[in-house]
Amino acid sequence: MISNSEMIRIRRQMQRRIRDVVAERRRTRQQNPTPTSPTPSGADQEVCVADNGPG
Repeated sequence: MISNSEMIRIRRQMQRRIRDVVAERRRTRQQNPTPTSPTPSGADQEVCVADNGPG
């Protein structure tokens, strides 16, 4: 069983890695500006959830 403090440490480490990757991609995009593609990669797409009403 993972202790609470260990879980927090792992979560923070994962968030740090994600921030690093996002920052690296942003830097790359700024250094190499490319025309906007009609179909952006999955990492750049905004996720939308449909509301199908109750039940």
